Parts: sequence; structure tokens; C-alpha cells
Amino acid sequence: MNKILKEKIKESLSSVLPITILVVLLSISVTPLPIAIILMLLFGALLLVFGMGLFTLGAETSLTLLGEGVGAQMTKTKNLPLIIVVSFVMGFVITVAEPALQVLAEQVPAFPRTTLIYTISVGVGIFLSVAMLRILYKISLSYMLIVFYGIVIVLSFFTPNDFIPLAFDSGGVTTGPVTVPFIMAVGLGLASIRADKDSAEDSFGLVALCSVGPILSVMILSILYKTSDATYNLELPQNLVTTQDVVILFTAQLPTYFYEVGMAIWPIFLFFVLYQFIARAYTQRKILKVIVGFIYTFVGLVLFLTGANVGFVPAGYYIGEQLGKSSVSWLLIPLGMVIGYLIVATEPSVHVLNKQVEEISNGAISERAMMRSLSIGVAIAIGLAAIRVVTGISIYWFIIPGYTIALVLTFFVPKIFTGIAFDSGGAVSGPMASAFILPLMIGACDANGGKMMTDAFGTVAMIAMTPLITIQLMGLLNKQKMEAAEAAEAAEPIAAEDAIEEIIVYEEDNSDDGEEFVTSQEGQDTGNDC
Repeated sequence: MNKILKEKIKESLSSVLPITILVVLLSISVTPLPIAIILMLLFGALLLVFGMGLFTLGAETSLTLLGEGVGAQMTKTKNLPLIIVVSFVMGFVITVAEPALQVLAEQVPAFPRTTLIYTISVGVGIFLSVAMLRILYKISLSYMLIVFYGIVIVLSFFTPNDFIPLAFDSGGVTTGPVTVPFIMAVGLGLASIRADKDSAEDSFGLVALCSVGPILSVMILSILYKTSDATYNLELPQNLVTTQDVVILFTAQLPTYFYEVGMAIWPIFLFFVLYQFIARAYTQRKILKVIVGFIYTFVGLVLFLTGANVGFVPAGYYIGEQLGKSSVSWLLIPLGMVIGYLIVATEPSVHVLNKQVEEISNGAISERAMMRSLSIGVAIAIGLAAIRVVTGISIYWFIIPGYTIALVLTFFVPKIFTGIAFDSGGAVSGPMASAFILPLMIGACDANGGKMMTDAFGTVAMIAMTPLITIQLMGLLNKQKMEAAEAAEAAEPIAAEDAIEEIIVYEEDNSDDGEEFVTSQEGQDTGNDC
């Protein structure tokens, strides 16, 4: 396992290094940052590298294994009420446990923190049950997404404007590093039991539907819950002079994330214990492997979240603030796109998603192709989010056309790409989106004199939306290539038959000429004899 861990850390280093170098270059050129903030960024990046490496290894040997087992076991049972209840409880528990949601809840004082978290968790629980029923009854994902997003659009007209971006952001952050590996593994477990041709395609889409629940639940909460406090407050570090001060700051924050991640992991671990007690699914050796995996996951998330929140939040805010104050605030758009392209690789959920996509597609959809499509999508998303901050354009002008395009594409691309695309939207909008990109936009919005709740919030929603289009466009291109290849294969036998016919005709023609030649020769010989 040590060898595998080294490989994971190398992978995470290659993911974190580009965005770190870019931010440092920005800090010494376009957006000067205090030395303390740069030190915090570098120390945070170091924690990100080790945290992501430990987490991805742990998720593969704990969350994924458990999710597949639960999914397969629930498919075997014929007790529909039990499936609904277990799905709801799983969705609720893992959402309460989601660190990315904890980050967002801390930044929204408009609602009590626990009220927001539990409301969103109920939404995920309900829609995980719906997603399970969709797979069991083989209901079209496209039609379900059209219906539910239609409800979202209608309900948004009754929702206070300040909370519409927050509602869409909630749909993105709830599907983070804990939720995505587990829910996707449940889908794979369901697919492993079903033997029909659509099972692999239907294994994707659980995350997609689970992302709708929080949007609806937050909209309903904002309609029913009367509040006038819709401000944002970011506490920046003070009196950081030496590297020792930076280390002390990170050390002081570790217990906070130790507690948050512990609260996130222990319900899932308890679920594993109960599942093993009832199903007896794992051998003693595999149980030990899962326990070690949970430890890796726990430690990895603690390091990752500490590095992201303590090291990258201030850097993101300061860079945004400097750009917003400058006479070239429009630079936020191209710089945001470059940052977006690079930051995708730092999201832990993305690596888990890409690996599972490559495995279930038998290599037909590679990790590299997925990463490229996701990076392009997020780059476009942050560019659009920056346009909103600079101009103050309503999020409706982006969300409604974006989801309309994404839903229309579902009728033209292979089903598996639709499920992957909508699952990808949840994977890319993880803790780094909340801890770096959102503060970046908030800093720019604050300096630019904009309204944070309507102009800066909604950035995570944009990040979650654009991969729905780029991944499906990749699927459309893949479909065209497959059709072209099939047409070429179908044309080859015809060409071969034509060639054979030409040879036969040519040989027949030559044969006739030969007979004529022989006849002529015989005539000449006869004449000579005469």
C-alpha cells in the first residue's frame, strides 16, 4: 500500500502544483499579496498534496467498496419500503457529513447553520430514494431531469432573489468528496446485479438527481423562513509576521477540521458496521482493509480541508479584491478562466469520478479525456461568473439557457454520457470551489461595489452547470466518430465485393479474348495446311 500511496501523492502533486504556481505568479505581478498570505498559500498547498493523496487512496478502499456492497445488497431485496428508507437515511447522513457543505454553511449567515445543513440533507435523502427507484424501474434520466429542473425554474420565480444563487450553489457543494464516491459506488453496485444492456448506463445519474434536492429544499426554506440578514462576512487572518505564526495558525485550526471530518466519517463507518453485521459481506481481511481505508480518508480530508480553507480562502479573496480595485478589473475574466482550467485537478471527487468512468466504460472514456472536458467546462463557468461580478447580470441569463442546452443535449447523446455529465457537475463543485473560487469572486465583488448574495454567490452553481454541456458534447463527438467508423466498416465489404466482381469481369473478358485468339490461330493454321 505504501507504493500505491506514493503514486497517489505524486498524482496530487501534479494536480496542486500548477494552480499554486499560477497564484504565486499573480501575487508577484498583477495582484500583489502580503508575504503572510503567500506563506499560508504554500503551506496550504503542501497539506492539499498529502491530503488528496491519502483521501483518494482511502476512498477507493472504504467508501467505494462500502457503496458498491450496499447498492448490490439493496438490489437483491424485493422490499421496496426498505429500499426507500435506507436510501433516504444514507442520503441524509452523508450530506450532513459533507465537508464542502460545512464550508458553505459557515459563509451564509442568512440562516442558522444547522437549519441550512439539515434542510439540504433532507433534500438529498429524498432524491437519493428517487434516484434508486429510477434505476430499479428503468425510468429515463432525461425525462426525470427535465421534470425536476422545470419545477426548479418555476419555483425560482417565487424565491427571494437574494437566495436563488445560494440555492443553486447548494446543489453543487452537497456532492463533494464524501458524497460523490459513496453515491457513485452505490450506482455501480446496482449495476453489478442487473445484467441487462442498460445497467452500466443507469449506474450514473444518482449524483445528478441528488444535486436537484438541495436546490428545491433551499428555495422552499427561503420562501418559508423569514430573514433579512443576507450579508457575507469573511474573517481574514491578522498579525501574521513570521513563518512560525503561519504554522501556529494552521495548527490552531486543525482541531476544528478534525471534529468536522470526524462528524462526517463516523456515521458512514457506523453504517458499515451495521451493514457487515447484517449482510456478512466481507471477510476479516477485507474488513481490515476497509478500516485502514477509513483512516486514510479521515486523515486525508482533515489535511485537505485545513489546507484549502486556511491557506486558499485568504489568497482567493485578496486576489479578487486587488483585481476588483484595479483599473483593469476585466482581467478577472481571463484570469478566472485560467484558474478554473487548472483548479479542476485539485478536486478530490474528480479523480474518483474519472477513475470509475474509465473502469465502467472499459477504457472507452479515458481519465484524460474526462479531465480535459471538465477543465474546459469549469474554465468557461468561472469566466461567466466573472462576467456576472463585473457587470451585475442576473444569474437567470446564464442558468436558464445553460440548463436548457444541457437538457436538450440529453436526447442526442448516448445515455451513459448524460449520466456522467450530470454527475460531473457535482464532482467539480467541491471544497476548492467553495474555498478558493467563491472567495475570489467575493473579493472582486466587494471591491467592485456589487451585491455579494446575488453577484458573487452562484459561482459554484455555474461551475456545476457547464460540465453538463461539455461532457455531453464530448459524448456527441464520440457518437459521430463511432457512426463514422461503423459506416467505414460497412463500406469495406462492399468495396471488397466490387473489387472481386471487377476481377471476375476482367478474367471473363480476358478469357473471351483468349478464345478468340485461339480460334483465329486455328483458322490461320487450317489455312496454311490448305
